[in-house]
Amino acid sequence: MPIPRDLVQAALRAADRLGKDVADVPVQAIAQEAGVSRSTLLRRIGGSREALDEAVRATGVDPGGQRPVRERAIEAGAHLIGEHGLAAFTLELVASSAQCSVHSLYGAFGGRDELLRAIFETYSPILDVEKAVAGPPADLRETVGHLYLLLAEALARRPRVMPAMLAEALARPHDPALQGLLHHFAPRMLAGLGRWLAGEMAAGRIRALPLPLLIQQMIAPALIHFLSRPAAGQVPGLDLPGVEEACAMFAESFLRAVAVP
Repeated sequence: MPIPRDLVQAALRAADRLGKDVADVPVQAIAQEAGVSRSTLLRRIGGSREALDEAVRATGVDPGGQRPVRERAIEAGAHLIGEHGLAAFTLELVASSAQCSVHSLYGAFGGRDELLRAIFETYSPILDVEKAVAGPPADLRETVGHLYLLLAEALARRPRVMPAMLAEALARPHDPALQGLLHHFAPRMLAGLGRWLAGEMAAGRIRALPLPLLIQQMIAPALIHFLSRPAAGQVPGLDLPGVEEACAMFAESFLRAVAVP
């Protein structure tokens, strides 16, 4: 028997609202979305959940083939930012690209700022950096070199979220969205990378310097190099060292400047 169109649409809406595949949405939730009882829903679909899933598939949506809304939204938002900049980052465009509703984005993230934070956390090196400096004290040179590699990988990762956000920060430093990111992630950077550098200073392995300047001295040269590397690589006659070699050079330069002999 043909499945009524209103029930198919109710199943799709319930899936978007819950951030699940249609096949994973309970029958009761679909019935509530359709405004009928569970028994009425089952009677109208012929007593078979499979029939409803097939009707959904006939609309072009795989009832069990889509990833959770959260994953799709983070990926879609990252592509929008990487290709068109932060100006293209609207919930409407993210929802269209992720094939979900704006309502489901609010359900998964709570709002635009929270989604932007999730994208930054996914495509920036912050989680890897926190992990790298959270363990027992390791060789200083090895740790610094590893941190440069993490930075290089994040800046080269596609979609190019980090370069796009940094360009936006230079052009519009007072943008509310960027300020929100800064206020959220700056304390984490100080708690992770900053705490590790402070520990190295306390142990007498690097010179005592103001922490913000020390972080900038560590990151800025490599940041400029890896941001400009894609364009510089197109210049005839300009031979750039490999990424690992460049990271080793930056680590050597940083330690020469701040390490205690």
